[in-house]
Amino acid sequence: MAVTQRFDHFIDGRFVPAAGGATLDVYEPAMGSVYATVADGDATDVGAAVTAAVRAFPAWSATPAEERARLLHAIADGIAARADEFANAESRDTGKPRTLARNMDVARSIANCRFFAGAAVQFSSEAHVSAAAVNYTLRDPHGVVACITPWNLPLLLFTWKVAPALAAGNCVVAKPSELTPATATLFAEVCAQVGLPAGVLNIVHGRGASAGQALIEHPDVRAISFTGGTATGAHLAASAGPAFKKLSLELGGKNPNLVFADCDFERTVNESVRAAFLNQGQICLCGSRIYIERPLYERFRDAFLAGAMKLQVGDPDAAGTDLGALTSAGHMEKVLAAIATARTEGGRVLCGGERVRPAGRCADGWFVAPTVIEGLAPGCRTDQEEIFGPVVTLAPFDTEDEIVARANGTRYGLVASLWTRDVDRAHRVARRLQAGIVWVNCWMLRDLRTPFGGTKASGVGREGGLEAMRFFTEPRNVCVLIQGTGNE
Repeated sequence: MAVTQRFDHFIDGRFVPAAGGATLDVYEPAMGSVYATVADGDATDVGAAVTAAVRAFPAWSATPAEERARLLHAIADGIAARADEFANAESRDTGKPRTLARNMDVARSIANCRFFAGAAVQFSSEAHVSAAAVNYTLRDPHGVVACITPWNLPLLLFTWKVAPALAAGNCVVAKPSELTPATATLFAEVCAQVGLPAGVLNIVHGRGASAGQALIEHPDVRAISFTGGTATGAHLAASAGPAFKKLSLELGGKNPNLVFADCDFERTVNESVRAAFLNQGQICLCGSRIYIERPLYERFRDAFLAGAMKLQVGDPDAAGTDLGALTSAGHMEKVLAAIATARTEGGRVLCGGERVRPAGRCADGWFVAPTVIEGLAPGCRTDQEEIFGPVVTLAPFDTEDEIVARANGTRYGLVASLWTRDVDRAHRVARRLQAGIVWVNCWMLRDLRTPFGGTKASGVGREGGLEAMRFFTEPRNVCVLIQGTGNE
């Protein structure tokens, strides 16, 4: 395939190549071939972006909240006007079905911008009044913040971080994954078109070891919001911690899905299939460990297996495609290796377990069949390590205490789902699960006002709603004495 596109940095309101001229290849996962190049940034490019952000910050932070909100709404309008273009670019970059990119990624990105446009004008501070004094809290933007986003939901997570950072009055240097740079470039085009001032948003492409490391170490970057793998998050924290930078880390997950015998069976099966395989299983919220109460186990297993086998794997452009390609060749090999490990641990592969080569243009793409495995022992490696692909394990359980212990028995704690008609059980089990979010009789039902994030190795901090606005601001308490109280 001919290289037809080039993605450059966006610095100080202009698209510019890497200072050193270096580029990286960008692959189309469904084809397994290069279709574009992206600037390979380094410390020089990061320095230019931070300098532009520092220069823009005084005016942007003084911009009335109403104007920041207007610009965020205008950006949302710009994405909506080019929704098909954004969806096509996201699908081509990630390998996901184009319909999914349109209905989930693009739609949610528009919602992110609109939500935080509202937050810009509704965000309020606290006041505490006593007999002696009035205390009130000012919340000021940090200055320059870094937003580092992954390859699985490039536009959705980019807007999830950039929108609140801008709403709060910060200037941003963003680093998308070098694997999926297309929609960040389109987003920058929209920002320029609606009149976002130069330097308020800057985008530096490149590898984590060069551009990413330079960004987190830059002394003028005061806060870092990162979504990605746990190992990378640990490295980031070790690098940024000594400089006392503010961190929000949304990391990996190995999420349990608890199915009790009294569940709404059809809904539970259908939603569990969606939770396992949406976006090829490349969502940190996917329910990859499914535990079923023993009296329901065989019935659930058979129905779940039938649902998984109905999923169509193939060309992301085809209307009937449910699962597209994995985002990189290396990741496909990692997923296939994890399936091989499950087999060595005694797991029985009930369906899938292999690479898929669709007919036609996608024959060399990076596709893996939906894979369902049973028969693994508690504590096995397959149930402990994040696979981040279309792979799910099934296991029966007998008691509530047993399944809570097994659900909590990993180093992760991002989300969990449980399915039951027993309201008391729902509340009781939800309180015992070590997870930042617990969904009861649903999955990935998101209210943007709620705190989002995980516990243990799944991250530090929370995003969403007031949590995001608080993260992107620094509180200052002001205490004013009330004269005549005898405390002068």
